[in-house]
Amino acid sequence: MLLVLILAAGLWGIGYLAGVSRTARMVSVGMLLIGVITAHLILPDGNPLRQATGGSAAMWLILAGFAALVLLYGTVLKALRKRAMPTPEQESAMPSDRFSETELERYARHIVLRELGGPGQKKLKQARVLVIGAGGLGAPALQYLAAAGVGTIGVIDDDVVENANLQRQVIHRDADIGMPKIFSAQQAMEAQNPNIKVLPYQRRLNDEIALDLFADFDLILDGTDNFDSRYLANRTAVALGKPLISGALSQWEGQLSVFDPANGSPCYQCIFPEAPADGLAPSCSEAGVVGPLPGVVGSMMAVEAIKIITGAGMALRGEMLIYDALYGESRKITLSKRPDCPICAEAGS
Repeated sequence: MLLVLILAAGLWGIGYLAGVSRTARMVSVGMLLIGVITAHLILPDGNPLRQATGGSAAMWLILAGFAALVLLYGTVLKALRKRAMPTPEQESAMPSDRFSETELERYARHIVLRELGGPGQKKLKQARVLVIGAGGLGAPALQYLAAAGVGTIGVIDDDVVENANLQRQVIHRDADIGMPKIFSAQQAMEAQNPNIKVLPYQRRLNDEIALDLFADFDLILDGTDNFDSRYLANRTAVALGKPLISGALSQWEGQLSVFDPANGSPCYQCIFPEAPADGLAPSCSEAGVVGPLPGVVGSMMAVEAIKIITGAGMALRGEMLIYDALYGESRKITLSKRPDCPICAEAGS
């Protein structure tokens, strides 16, 4: 047996010195092992060759089985690592942690801000933000998140661009009419900032996908216009401990808040425990909305997102900002958690 091991070591060493690949060296040693096992199985007992190589095939079969298991384990491990690593195409599409000269110049007005600086801009680059809706509120929020350098931005919407949208949804253009909003928005965002990654989801948010979708992002912006979607976004964000920035519009007035029970603030359903009766909260198509108002509130949502990501200032947790565009007034009201809230009673406690 010692003779065979010496021969195997010699084959491996000579191959190594000769620059033979590791695979070829393993094949040569394997062929030697197969030859020894074959000799033991074919030659009769007492044969000098069998005696010189251990006398029995059992030990070599065990050794061969052990080697096969090691090789199989290594192959499986290599395959798993390969699957976990991004392909070159994926790597090229992923935002890098390093800033190019172009990016440093682009974000210079952020970097000179004491509250942001280089570390804050790097946090923005590493952040993953999901925006629900590419309409009135989503349009400006998406534009400013992209311009600010948020590295990965997801947008989910099942609607298409209509002519009536263009009075306020300024991320879309006349040529985009009939195009899914997420793709129109994606084109505009990538044209604005090619250094970011946009993840479009052309579907309506529902219970089946909400949990898995939200789990892939750090922060959620809700720009929807119906209570069913807002309640779904709220309970999913609470379940995952994700901050939720929510905005709403009606005619000349907009409101904005950050719902983050994981950090002690109330959730959306603490403030609006039940959807209003039909007719009490008409949609923008029914009640109307002044064109620039979504831009104001949506931009504020983007500001809150930047503050939460970077830790700058104080986000609107536990407060609601109300803006009256008709009279140029704004005010803040304090929001409180409801101890009996079915969604967040246990969160943040």
